[in-house]
Amino acid sequence: MKSLIIGFVILAAAVYMVLPGGLGWGADVVTFLRGAVPVVAMLIALIAVFIGIADMKDRAEAKKEERAEKVGE
Repeated sequence: MKSLIIGFVILAAAVYMVLPGGLGWGADVVTFLRGAVPVVAMLIALIAVFIGIADMKDRAEAKKEERAEKVGE
C-alpha cells in the first residue's frame, strides 16, 4: 500500500513538473525524448538482430540433430 501511495505522489510531482503552470519543464522533456527515441530504437534493433542470429543458430543445430537421429536409425 505504501508503494502505491508513493508511486502516485511521484507521478503527480512529475506531471506538475511538466505542466506549463508548474515548473514548466515540458520543453526540456520533449527535447530529451527527441534525443532518446533514436537511441532506444537502435538498442531495440540491436537486440532484435542478436535474437535473430541466435534463432538461426538454434534452427541449424536442430537440423543437425535431426539428421544425426535419422542416420542413427
